[in-house]
Formats: sequence, structure tokens, C-alpha cells
Amino acid sequence: MQVTILGGGGFLGRRLAARLAAEGRVGPTPISGMTLFDLMAPAPLAAPFPVRCLAGDVADPAQVAAAIPPDTGLVVHLAAIVSAQAEADYDLGLRVNIAGTEAAIAACRALPQAPRLVFTSSVASFDGGQAAVVPDEGRQMPTNSYGAQKAIGELLLADATRRGFLDAVSIRLPTIMIRPGRPNRAASSFVSAVLREPLLGLPATYPVPEDFRVWVASPRRATDWLLHAASMDTAPLGRDRGINPPGLSASIRDMLDALEVAAGPAARALVQHAADPQVAAIVAGWPAAFAATRARHLGFTPSEPLADFITGFIADDLEATRADRARG
Repeated sequence: MQVTILGGGGFLGRRLAARLAAEGRVGPTPISGMTLFDLMAPAPLAAPFPVRCLAGDVADPAQVAAAIPPDTGLVVHLAAIVSAQAEADYDLGLRVNIAGTEAAIAACRALPQAPRLVFTSSVASFDGGQAAVVPDEGRQMPTNSYGAQKAIGELLLADATRRGFLDAVSIRLPTIMIRPGRPNRAASSFVSAVLREPLLGLPATYPVPEDFRVWVASPRRATDWLLHAASMDTAPLGRDRGINPPGLSASIRDMLDALEVAAGPAARALVQHAADPQVAAIVAGWPAAFAATRARHLGFTPSEPLADFITGFIADDLEATRADRARG
């Protein structure tokens, strides 16, 4: 079976690709080859099967079709314009987040057999703010363009599944922390920064009150969820292809407390509040917690505690991030 990861050059795409390379299969099915597709060609990956690393535009149907060979059994669609950038550039968000999903559907529709397509949606497709604990049947009412575009993508993929073009599972990812590397243009970038930067000996700021809660997941757990979605039995999903995975609700204070335990008071002292009304307005509508009962019944592993987020980052990503940041 061939596997294609759209957005395969990003940190989550690379992590998923490495896990697939190490395991050599999707569920019980051996992988015969993998394609990593991104705006810039992803770095080569060692694997026991051929790996293609392609540069291209996810909104170009021909380029996406070329990245999805006829014997593809799994497509993981991670490519996206993230929250603050999608809010700042409406047309770019539509082009990548909507036209890119349409291109993925068209490519899957042309295959001789419908593949599994795992789509990374987002908690940003919901509203409710700090008072919310979103039930599994909660209605998606985005408060930002990124969330709206993700919700539209989910509907398109659910309809494509109904039509038999593909077999979709949409994972509404929490905010992923601790992200390696450098800050990005996501509105939630500060959530990783308040832990990552002090671990590097650098200052960090957050634009919300210290008691502001965020629904979060670690890169390790998010990768587990994507792998489970790639091979799970989708019959129990019926027509509802959206999954709220079992993340963790944590306040900024919780994060700083965990940081102090792991790295000491001096690390915590590097983190300060700094108002940013634009970012605060975007994240204010995001729900602080989800029930995620259905996901647990479907076999999705619950989040680990915050302390493990920090030890996981130190083990997996700290040195590489330090080296990356040292390069300027």
C-alpha cells in the first residue's frame, strides 16, 4: 500500500512519516511506498520502502494527483494555512484550506479504490470560550476564518465519503504543544512558546490571563491519534466522520507550574504577560474543554499529563530546536 502525507514537511507530518517508516505498515497492511508532499520538498527520510519527497501547491489538482499514486491506500491531509495567518489573509486561507481539500478529494476520487483519508481539522471550528465543555454532538460554530474553513473541509470529506470517493476520518486536533523549532503564525503559538522558550533559556510572553484554559495535546499523542485513525474500523462512525480526540484542558498557570517543577523558578520567571488584543480575540472563542467520550470508545488514547509534555519535548525535540535556533 502507498501512503501520501500532504503537508509532509511540517513537524507533525515528519513525525508521522518517521513512525510509519519505523513500523512499516498501516495496521496489518505493509507499506510499499510513501510520498511526502509540501510547498517545499521535505527532507529525505530513511525507510524500508521508497520515499518520494515532492514540492508542490496543495491547491493545484494536477500536482496533488501526482502525489497520490493509483495504489494509494492512505492519504493524510495535514496541509493548511493556520489560524492567525488565515484570519489575516482570507484569500490565501480559502485557497489552501478549501481548494487544497477539494484537490485531495479529486485525486482520491480518481483512484481505482477509495483510500482512507485522515484530515486534521481543529478545535477552532467550535465556539463557546472558557465556559464550554463541548459534547460529542456539539455544533460547530467557528469564530474565525480558519475554523470555518476546517469545518467546511469536514463537510466536503463527509460527503465524499458518502459518495464512495474515499473513507474519511476528521481529527479535530487540540492545540499541539510543545511544538519544536520556531514560533509560527498560529494564534495559539504562545501556548508552546511559554514552555519551549524558557527551556531554551529564552523569554516568552502570553497574551491572555493566567487562568485562561486551552484544550491541548502533545505531538506524541497527536501522532498516536493519526495512526489510529489511519487503520481503525470506520463502520461505527456512520455518517459522522468528525472526532473530538481526548486532549487535556490546561490553564497558562498549569503550564507554568509544570515548567517550574521541570526547570525551576528561573525558567518560570522568563515568562511574562503581554497583551495582544488581536491574538486574544481569536483564541477567546475556542472552547476550553471537550467531553471526548466517543473518541475513547473508538480507541483513541487519552492525553498524558502536562509533565509528560515537557519530558517528551526534552527527549524528542529540545536539542534539535536548540540547534535550529542557533542557526539564526
